[in-house]
Amino acid sequence: MKENNKENTSFIHKKVEKFLKKNNNQKLRTRFPPDPNGYLHIGHAKSLYINFSIAKKYHGICNLRFDDTNPNKNHIKYINAIKKDIIWLGFKWNKSIKYTSMYFNKIYQYALILIKKKLAYVDKLKKHEIRKYRGTLNKPGINSPYRNQSIEENLILFENMRLGNFPEGTVCLRAKINMKSSFIVMRDPVLYRIKFITHHKTKNKWCIYPTYDFSHCISDTLEKITHSLCTLEFENNKKLYNWILKNINIKNASKQYEYSRLNLEYCILSKRKLKLLIDNKIINHWDDPRLHTISGLRRRGYTASSIRNFCKNIGITKQENLIEIKSLESCIRKELNNYAYRNMAVLEPIKIIICNISNEYIENINILNHPKNEKMGFRNIIFTNVLYIEKTDFQENPLKKYYRLTLGKTIKLKYSYLITAHAIKKDKNNNIIKIFCTCESKKNKKKYSIIHWISKKNAIKSEFRIYNPIFKIKNPNIEKNLLSHINNKSKIKKYGFIEKQIKNNLKINTYQFERIGYFIIDKKLSNNKIIFNQIVTLKENWNK
Repeated sequence: MKENNKENTSFIHKKVEKFLKKNNNQKLRTRFPPDPNGYLHIGHAKSLYINFSIAKKYHGICNLRFDDTNPNKNHIKYINAIKKDIIWLGFKWNKSIKYTSMYFNKIYQYALILIKKKLAYVDKLKKHEIRKYRGTLNKPGINSPYRNQSIEENLILFENMRLGNFPEGTVCLRAKINMKSSFIVMRDPVLYRIKFITHHKTKNKWCIYPTYDFSHCISDTLEKITHSLCTLEFENNKKLYNWILKNINIKNASKQYEYSRLNLEYCILSKRKLKLLIDNKIINHWDDPRLHTISGLRRRGYTASSIRNFCKNIGITKQENLIEIKSLESCIRKELNNYAYRNMAVLEPIKIIICNISNEYIENINILNHPKNEKMGFRNIIFTNVLYIEKTDFQENPLKKYYRLTLGKTIKLKYSYLITAHAIKKDKNNNIIKIFCTCESKKNKKKYSIIHWISKKNAIKSEFRIYNPIFKIKNPNIEKNLLSHINNKSKIKKYGFIEKQIKNNLKINTYQFERIGYFIIDKKLSNNKIIFNQIVTLKENWNK
C-alpha cells in the first residue's frame, strides 16, 4: 500500500546531517535493541520507524540487536515473535541479527578495567539495602561499607561471582561514581549481577550478566553505532552511558540522542500493565484486537503501511504529548477506503416481508465491488420477498429528525427498490420481529433515505465483534488503579448475516460493510464459522 511520502525534518535529522557533513567518510549506523521479554507494540513501531527510516534516508544501516542480558526461559519465543513483527512491518535489518550476548567476553573485560581503575567494586549489600543507601531525589545517597575495598579484593570477589561461588542476589558489581549525585542513576549503579539461569545462547557458560546500562553503550560502540536513538526516559541514563565509555578507554564511542516516546489515547503499552489485564481476564492474550501490540493491531486488521504512515505523521520531537487515537484510525481508514471490497452485512437483523412480491420471485442485481474501481470487478446480489435490515433502521414511534423506515414512510433499499412499511408483528416480549412492506420501482426526483439489506436467500450467519477502548479515560497511564477504569463495553458481540459470496471467496478477508464500517475475518477464530473483527468505523466518531 502506498505510503505518505512527505518528508518530515526533525531535530534528529538535523543532527544526522550535521554529523555526516563533519564526517564525510563515516557511515551512519542506527540500531533497534529490543529486550526479548515480551511482544512488540505500537511504541516499538515508532522506534523501528525512526531508526530504520533515518538509516535508509541517509544510506546507512540499522542493526537488530536483542538485549539478552536478562536470561529468560521464554527468550526464544519472544525473539521469534519480535522478528515476525519486524518483518511484517516491512523493515529489513542489516545482515545477521546481533545479540548482546555476543559481546559478553568483551563486556567482562571492560568490567575488569573499571575494577583495576578503582571505578568498580563488588558490593555485598542486600537489594533492599542498596535501595535504601541510594537515597531519593531530595536526599543524597550513602556510601556502601564495601565501596573502598582494594583492587585485589574486588578482583577476587568478582572472579568468585563469575565462578558461581555466591548465591544469587547476595553480591553484585557496582560502578564507583558519586553517591551524592543529583542524578540517581549515577549513584553507584549495578553493572553485573548473578543469575543461575540457562541462557538461550551462551547456555551455562555465564552465571553473571551485565545490566542494560553497562552493556548497552558498549554494544553500541562495538557495532560502531553512530546514533543511539532512544526515548526521553533514558535521558538521565546518558550521563552513565558517557561515563562508562569514557572510563573503559574504548575508541570511537557512540553517542545517545533522545526523543519523546509514543503516548496514545485510551491505551497502555507497559508489559506489566498489559499482563495485569491478562491476569484479570479482561483480555485473553497479547494479540487481543483491542490492544495496540503489533500482533493485536494485525489481528484487528491494521496494515503495516498504515502503522508506518502513522509513525511518520506524528513525527519526532522532544515534547511529550498524548496522541489522539483518531490519528491512527485515519491512516487505516484512508487505505481501506481505496482497496476494501464493498459488501452488505446486517449486524442486528429484523425481517422484512415484501407483501406484493411472490415467494418464488428472485431478481439478480449486478453491482460493483468498489464504487470507484471497476477493476475490482462485480458481484451479484438477489432481491426476494424476504429481506433483513438493521434493527436501528426502523422505528415504530420515530424520534424527531429520524429519516429511516417507519410505518407509512417510504425509503430506498440500496441498489434496489423503494419500500413502504405498513404493519409490524411483535413477539410476546413486545419486540418487533417482522415488518410488512410493499415495494415499488417508480422513478421520481424525490430523494429518499437509503438503507442496506440482505435477501434471506442470499444470507449466511456470521458473528461480528465491535471494539471500543479498553479504558473509559483518555490517559490510563497516569492512573494507579487501572482496573477501576475498565470499559465493560470494549468488546460487543453481534450476530447477524453476510452475503453468501463472502464465504465462497475467503481469499478476500477485508471488507467495507456499507453504512457500518471496515471489518476483517478473524482467522484465529474462524474455523467452522465466520467471525469478523471491526477494524474501524466509516467515519471518525470519537467523543460524539
